[in-house]
Amino acid sequence: MLELKLIISFYLGIKLIKMGKDKLKRFAEMEHFDNVFQPSMEEVKEGFRMKGKWHADFFKNNNPIVLELGCGRGEYTVGMAQKYPNKNFIGIDIKGSRIWRGAKTGDEDKMPNMGFVRSKIDFIEYLFAESEVSEIWLTFSDPQPKRPRKRLTSKLFIDRYRKIMRNDGVVNIKTDSDLLFESTLEQIEEHNYNCSLSSWDVYGDMVLTAPDELKELMEIKTYYEQKWLTEGKKIKFAKFTIN
Repeated sequence: MLELKLIISFYLGIKLIKMGKDKLKRFAEMEHFDNVFQPSMEEVKEGFRMKGKWHADFFKNNNPIVLELGCGRGEYTVGMAQKYPNKNFIGIDIKGSRIWRGAKTGDEDKMPNMGFVRSKIDFIEYLFAESEVSEIWLTFSDPQPKRPRKRLTSKLFIDRYRKIMRNDGVVNIKTDSDLLFESTLEQIEEHNYNCSLSSWDVYGDMVLTAPDELKELMEIKTYYEQKWLTEGKKIKFAKFTIN
């Protein structure tokens, strides 16, 4: 029994070492991606160089800017950028090893309408200027069961989004979490946000009545969404404005 435990520990150690090396390799590779920004906390708070300059200095156009917050591997950022070349997309996540996948795709495919920022969502108002953002996507965010103020649809975060979004800016949330979705609907009602669409079953009732553009967007699925769908989980969606 002891010998078996030693063997298991040995192979687990090798796996962890390999994972560590892979992460370091990805971090090093991202340093050379033109579509990734990794500002330090000091740089963000002292004056992030792209704030207010995304249109002019990065995208080189005035097309609407759409954010995916907590983008993970960037499946939605990449998918939307591929579908809508007349819009600009930015994925934001604190986990560099996740961002690497989407950023690498954008680098290899030379996608000029897509970028990534490695940062906490808490600093969103330091990354963008007033009215610089047209739309936000929250894709399978952490439901934060014990910290409701940390949910990305709490008033704390909505107030931050309001500082950077246009007056007609839209927030979209797609989630598998009943807790997060119910909390979001409660926030919408409590603070009188204008909800144009909500569904507790995206691939049941919503796809039958949703506009064509939204149906196209629902074709984009993250790795975890595909996993949850195979487990029979219902996916929820809401679209609302906050101003």
